[in-house]
Amino acid sequence: MQDNKYIIEVNNVSKQFEDGKYALKDVSLQVEKGEFVTILGPSGCGKTTLLRCIAGFQVASSGDILLKGEDITQTPPHKRPVNTVFQKYALFPHLNVFDNVAFGLKLKKLNKGVIITKVKQALKTVGMTDYEYRDVDSLSGGQQQRVAIARAIVNQPEVLLLDEPLAALDLKMRKDMQLELKEMHKKLGITFIYVTHDQEEALTLSDRVVVMNEGRIQQIGTPTDIYNEPQNCFVADFIGESNILSATMIRDRKVKFCDKEFDCIDEGFGENTPVDVVIRPEDIYIWESKSKRDSQATIEAQQEDYDPDDRIPKGKFTKWYGQVQSSIFKGVHYEMTVLTDDGYEFMVQDYHEFKPGTTVGMLVKPEDIQVMRKERYQFNYFDGEVLKNGKVHFLGAEWEVSQEQIAEFAPGEQVQVRVPFKEIDLHDHEDEGTLSGEVHFILFKGNHYNLTIRTDDGDDLFVYTKDVWDDGDRVGIYIQPNSIYLSKKE
Repeated sequence: MQDNKYIIEVNNVSKQFEDGKYALKDVSLQVEKGEFVTILGPSGCGKTTLLRCIAGFQVASSGDILLKGEDITQTPPHKRPVNTVFQKYALFPHLNVFDNVAFGLKLKKLNKGVIITKVKQALKTVGMTDYEYRDVDSLSGGQQQRVAIARAIVNQPEVLLLDEPLAALDLKMRKDMQLELKEMHKKLGITFIYVTHDQEEALTLSDRVVVMNEGRIQQIGTPTDIYNEPQNCFVADFIGESNILSATMIRDRKVKFCDKEFDCIDEGFGENTPVDVVIRPEDIYIWESKSKRDSQATIEAQQEDYDPDDRIPKGKFTKWYGQVQSSIFKGVHYEMTVLTDDGYEFMVQDYHEFKPGTTVGMLVKPEDIQVMRKERYQFNYFDGEVLKNGKVHFLGAEWEVSQEQIAEFAPGEQVQVRVPFKEIDLHDHEDEGTLSGEVHFILFKGNHYNLTIRTDDGDDLFVYTKDVWDDGDRVGIYIQPNSIYLSKKE
């Protein structure tokens, strides 16, 4: 068996089901021995499918999975040195705690004395020493989960897979079990691969976090990296609270958003490049403003503008102003919504409360502005075909196009179709649109929403709108003829 840095390697794995849909799309991941790696994402993102492929309960459609350098892609589950802890525990109700934990050892026909020693050690590890002969149905949810973990670790697996094991517990018990799991990982020294949709859980437990969406890995990094340096809007929005805004990188270390220029520390984005910026709510300094000075300029902070306790940093910072719309006490801090004079909405978290209606000033330090490359900008692009009736076929439907656009092309000609995000109309009633779909993803960008609309044929459209929609809403989709732009297909 070859020496390998990684205990688990997932190489270009895809999983396609019989209905043609992909749960995993070209996923690659390397896990070092002894790591605690958490796979994090919303429901349906593919995280459990990835775990099941590593466990052997599902077989990848393409790609391979290695354990210590050896290909186990086709190896059945019982021959893999891994054990899985499930959300629903899967304990045997007719067996007591001892026999549940000993079940796997008895299948291996180990000596009775060895079984007793191993079971007691496993129960000691999970804090269940005095529960050997208790009926599992008499245990609390947290105790049952400990027994399930003991049953998994008693076989001394090289990798422990945990599929949302704390999801069924109440909040306090879940937090207690998080700390216990972290301690168990230190004691055991084995590799943990953990699946959850709980962002706080992932950040608390992990050495590294793997963020997934739509069957793909969005980012891999330490909890600090994932939180402070998100690579795209999905990660920024999914991990914690964020203010995400469209911006322009003017030049290195200078970015413009909310119609103001801010110093930042990012470089290498070019000049006058469209980007997105992320500002965490706790990184915004806020104070009651007695007089609004020119917020367009970068000016020396004025002492009378700040609280007496000297919380706000002094120096040359771009400031902006607004009015508090709401304030909610969150136990440790207040969470406030501030509407700026220019119509941008910010979430701010601070230990001091500013009542609704209060005029406030805000600033953010350059190092707390995270600049990200835009994944897409301004236009949807589709493949289309010009029809004999003067329409264009794309997205599985026929669309009216302005005569100015259609005149350049012959019937049957293949074209590229370009539709601006801002020029797609959504309707409450599906029959009011040329085609229908569902709101699939919502991202608030300060003064508008970015929506992903998934059509009934599975295509995605990106829409900018000021209208408020809910995730899962059914909509009619209409595009004005003069908002459809055609060009020759390369």
